[in-house]
Amino acid sequence: MNKKSECEQAIRSLAREWLNELLDAKRENPSWSAFKTWLGQKHYSHYLNFRPVAGADDDAEAWFDDEFGQNWRR
Repeated sequence: MNKKSECEQAIRSLAREWLNELLDAKRENPSWSAFKTWLGQKHYSHYLNFRPVAGADDDAEAWFDDEFGQNWRR
C-alpha cells in the first residue's frame, strides 16, 4: 500500500502530464474517468491504492478536480 501523500503528489503531477497529451478541445473539461483509464494504460493505477479517510478514488478525484479548478463539481 502506498503512502497517501506520495499518491497525492503523483496524481497531481500525472494529471498535468495527461492534460498535456490531450487535444485542445478536450482540455477545457478534463474527465476523471478518462484520466483513470490513462493511469491504467500507463501502469500508474497503483497510485490509486492507498489508505484513505473517505475512499482512495474519492480522494484522488478531489486532487484531480483541484488541479483543474473543477471543485464546483463536488
